[in-house]
Amino acid sequence: MQHSLRADARANHDRLLEVAGRAFAQHGADASLKAIAAEAGVGIGTLYRRFPSREDLIEATYRNETDRLCASAHELLASHTPLAALRTWAEAFVDYMLTKQGMAEALPAILAAREGLRRHSRDALGEAVTTLIEAGTAAGQVRADAEPNDVLMALGGITLISGHEHRRDLASRLIVLLLDGLAAEHGAAEHAAAPSPA
Repeated sequence: MQHSLRADARANHDRLLEVAGRAFAQHGADASLKAIAAEAGVGIGTLYRRFPSREDLIEATYRNETDRLCASAHELLASHTPLAALRTWAEAFVDYMLTKQGMAEALPAILAAREGLRRHSRDALGEAVTTLIEAGTAAGQVRADAEPNDVLMALGGITLISGHEHRRDLASRLIVLLLDGLAAEHGAAEHAAAPSPA
């Protein structure tokens, strides 16, 4: 019985974070906590017991979205070719960043106050994209000179542009262009066509 109660509590916790991620992406950091609880199928008291303040919920949502995205890199490589895994992950990264933008007003203060949170996110994202790039390079699908940090910066830029234009479809088109540039055959052709130094 105790195990069942723990499982139910964990399910409620996970459902709250999933719903909160969508709510913050759509409505920003001021999203209704009562509406989040209702959509997750729990009472507002349950939400406050798990997350005593709005800031606690935002931090937990941010951590959860980061961890889910980073864990998906290995999962995608198990079921996709490396280049397809990278594309699927890049799409998920944009959605993750849009959630983060939804929390933009509250996040800077939370990141400043909660020691290690910013570094945790940066390191985890760096490891995930490095895993994807290295798998692509090893398979001969991604050019050998691809830099994981450059890819992250490019994806961040794509998110900013599509977010500013309020066009999620634009992000997908730009991701295709980015991956065309990362593909090994593109890099080989580019180097072959480059003029030799005098």
